[in-house]
Amino acid sequence: MKYQAYNLGYVHRGSVVEVTLRGSAANVRLMDSANFNAYKSGRRHRYIGGLIGTSPSRMEIPSSGNWYVTIDMQGLRGVVRSSVRVIPREIFKPLPEFKAAPLRDIPTLLRNLDHGKPPQVEGSDTHMFDVFISHTSEDKEDIVRPLAETLRAGGLSVWFDEFEMKIGDSLRQKIDKGIANSRFGIVVFSRAFLGRGWPEYELDGIVTQSVSGKQILLPIWHNISKREVMEYSPSLANRLARSTSTQTVEEISAEIIELIRS
Repeated sequence: MKYQAYNLGYVHRGSVVEVTLRGSAANVRLMDSANFNAYKSGRRHRYIGGLIGTSPSRMEIPSSGNWYVTIDMQGLRGVVRSSVRVIPREIFKPLPEFKAAPLRDIPTLLRNLDHGKPPQVEGSDTHMFDVFISHTSEDKEDIVRPLAETLRAGGLSVWFDEFEMKIGDSLRQKIDKGIANSRFGIVVFSRAFLGRGWPEYELDGIVTQSVSGKQILLPIWHNISKREVMEYSPSLANRLARSTSTQTVEEISAEIIELIRS
């Protein structure tokens, strides 16, 4: 496999890696030394990034150490040229994070929750869900599965692909029905989410339901800054959100459970 590699050397935590692509979209991976070696050997590896189509794209260094960026066209067509730079943490100042008010203390959210409750159709076998969770597979193990399991253990009805999808099911039909019959649309928004087909399809459906007042959109930011969210979608950045950088999965789940069950 052909790829471009950039050795960033030792980079401090909190610094930002900026990747600029010219030409086609490409797979961009930010990796530490161990995962870069695994990538070169064709072995399983972990990385920050994914398919990138917009430039520049920025990724934050999660821990100090030696870091690498690779760019490849695996599974893609076209030609891409690239450049990479590191913005030191002293220069790159993230937008200020605000302490989020508890969900139960937001009157408009409570009113929307009441009005947005899906109607129970007598004699219908359509299952109604408290929450629909939209995510990308890269985030499933770290946050999405624990979130779904905690919400379900708290007594909520949860649409999560591992709970609902069976062999032979139509993915589009199941997703459409799940979104249409859920009170909350939870979007686990991360760098891996950007530009992904099915997650963005789900996001479009949830936004449509939210705008029409039929559902409440609650973004959860996972390993992504408000600046990055604003670059992707200013309207999403201004939404009431929760972040795994300031709250644990258990704390976020507890808030949602308390709001819905109350």
